[in-house]
Amino acid sequence: MTSPHSPAMGSLMLDAEALYKELLRYAQQTITSTTQLVGVTSGGAWLVERLQHDLNRSLPSGTISSSMHRDDFSQRGMSSGGQTVLPFDVTGADILLFDDVLYTGRTIRAVVNELFDYGRPQRVQLAVLVDRGGRELPIHAEFAAARLVLPTNQSLALARSESGNFSFEVQTKQTKAS
Repeated sequence: MTSPHSPAMGSLMLDAEALYKELLRYAQQTITSTTQLVGVTSGGAWLVERLQHDLNRSLPSGTISSSMHRDDFSQRGMSSGGQTVLPFDVTGADILLFDDVLYTGRTIRAVVNELFDYGRPQRVQLAVLVDRGGRELPIHAEFAAARLVLPTNQSLALARSESGNFSFEVQTKQTKAS
């Protein structure tokens, strides 16, 4: 039986809370007192918000949107997922970027373009809960709590309950019959 926090992926069970704990351990080992945490809207921003609390960090964190630099903007339109807020100087910063799921690499490409609109960081690293493969661009995560392969007609997204607990939502796109 599958709990609402662990969707079944064939025989694979994904526990978002357990993966978050792995991400937290990675952050504890990786960040320094000057590392800036930035989350991609919305899943990555949720991760950073919780990391800030769990790590008891006083440095302000940032949120970054991919909507203005998407290469599929004409198809998707303006996303209501949030706006970029970077309450620190990006130029020369050591940035640890967080996202929930890495797939094609297009969102991360757009986010990096957005980041460079604000300045030139010294370094940008990427950490994700899940790397599902299927890259269309040469983008990789320094850290992924899990790696898996999903059919191209399925999407995986982080969900957050009112109490702040994480779970995954799996959606299947209907294909047109021939």
